[in-house]
Amino acid sequence: MDLTIHTSALPHTDPEASLAFYRDTLGFEVRSDVGQGEMRWITVGPAGQPDTCILLAPPAADPGITEAERRTIAEMMAKGTYGWILLATRDLDGVFAKVRDGRGEVVQEPTEQPYGIRDCAFRDPAGNLIRIQELR
Repeated sequence: MDLTIHTSALPHTDPEASLAFYRDTLGFEVRSDVGQGEMRWITVGPAGQPDTCILLAPPAADPGITEAERRTIAEMMAKGTYGWILLATRDLDGVFAKVRDGRGEVVQEPTEQPYGIRDCAFRDPAGNLIRIQELR
């Protein structure tokens, strides 16, 4: 099989705040932005990697989700336990400083982990966990 990861999805609760974070703080390109109000589907991705995308989508937009499931999703997002993604960079300290200065919610400063990587962690405006590991 010849497969690639094309798009991964993360929920958003405030499309403008998420757009500003991923575009302005992380420097991602905006690939598409459809819908209106809070019902917007925004696709972003790293510059120079046109085949890799993150879809920022309204949580629980599927009409098949029950009200109880919507409440559970909202509760998990509020705790920061619903969505997460792993990113990587060769300049962990520089990226950490930029995200911290861009008002990313710091979860963990750059740390040498016992399992052999150095990484840090933030939360985006919707509470999604973003871990960034250093490429060596």
